[in-house]
Amino acid sequence: MKERITNAISDFFFEYETPRQVLVRNRRVGVVCRLIQLGVLAYIIGWVFIYEKGYQSTDTAVSSVFTKMKGVGYTNVNGAERVWDVADYVFPPQGDASFVVMTNYIMTEGQQMGKCPELPGKHNCSTDSDCEGGSYKRTGHGEMTGVCVNTTRTCEVLAWCPVENDHVIPDPPLLMSAENYTLFIKNSVTFPLFGVSRSNLVEGVDAEYIRECLHNSEKDPLCPIFRLGDIVKESGFNFELIAKVGGAIGIVIEWTCNFDVDVKHCKPQYHFHGLYGNPAETDKARASVGYNFRYAKHYMEDKVQKRTLLKVFGIRFDIIVQSLARKFDIIPTLTAIGSGVGIFGVATVVCDLVLLYLLPKREFYKNMKFKYTESHMQTDYTQTLCGWGGHVWPF
Repeated sequence: MKERITNAISDFFFEYETPRQVLVRNRRVGVVCRLIQLGVLAYIIGWVFIYEKGYQSTDTAVSSVFTKMKGVGYTNVNGAERVWDVADYVFPPQGDASFVVMTNYIMTEGQQMGKCPELPGKHNCSTDSDCEGGSYKRTGHGEMTGVCVNTTRTCEVLAWCPVENDHVIPDPPLLMSAENYTLFIKNSVTFPLFGVSRSNLVEGVDAEYIRECLHNSEKDPLCPIFRLGDIVKESGFNFELIAKVGGAIGIVIEWTCNFDVDVKHCKPQYHFHGLYGNPAETDKARASVGYNFRYAKHYMEDKVQKRTLLKVFGIRFDIIVQSLARKFDIIPTLTAIGSGVGIFGVATVVCDLVLLYLLPKREFYKNMKFKYTESHMQTDYTQTLCGWGGHVWPF
């Protein structure tokens, strides 16, 4: 037993096994094998290394976006002139990556808390019994008092009076001047894996350049100042249509960087996508079109609290940063090479299948590739040795 264990250990450390190789001279099989190997080689070089860049490690950026609007609008509604600046038409005003620019509105001035009739078509009634006191309607403006107002044939409500009438949307939009507003975007990105930080104010984009430039995809692709009309146009929308009822546009800042070359070549690209809100491309049967919200400005008049209610129609801008940086790394390189070498084994498997199961001389190739040992031959050989007293005679 001890000798057997010793022999096994000795064989494990001091013997080497190698697979048996059979050289087959067959043109068809040889061509198939080389074509498969060539295809695998093309896949490794073309797809893995050139297209997918399998020799590089990747990282995505931590990003921050700051925005600033500039421009002045003018309206004249029923003889009331007004100038609108950034503090009036941008929501929220902090310069976030997502904000709304007002392009149209419905204003209800001088509202105060009291009792007044609902709008026709909201809560129609014929008697007081049709207006349940203390109840609310989902589309109403306040709490019903239980009184049916004969002049309007609608229920009386406790609400901010007079109630808002938003049945008619101004057309053309009141703030068409928003088309000429400008948007400044400042974006900073950091790739923590590579320790690289970049800004969209790249080399050459200095204070003097910013004062004069206006973004153009062909002439000034790196300028961070955008005209709203150009953004809407490049997103595929019509400004007057989207300005009437509002909508949403996505601004994508794309960073695709290769840090195997100089960092200064890492520059942003801007893309614009219309998300929703173009009435010309919307089925009229849809329940909700465009983008709007309400906000109120409260004030005191003769010790009475009042407010001005605005239903704002605007364009919502969502700035989205997409990033991918690459740099050479030995680990993914060796992994890609190793997987490619493993795929070369496909050629051997396919050729073996052709040799052993498809060619006319498959039995011949099978005998050449495999060595068979029958169990009864081993038994007969053992018995012969025993008949000679366990001695093997030399020949």
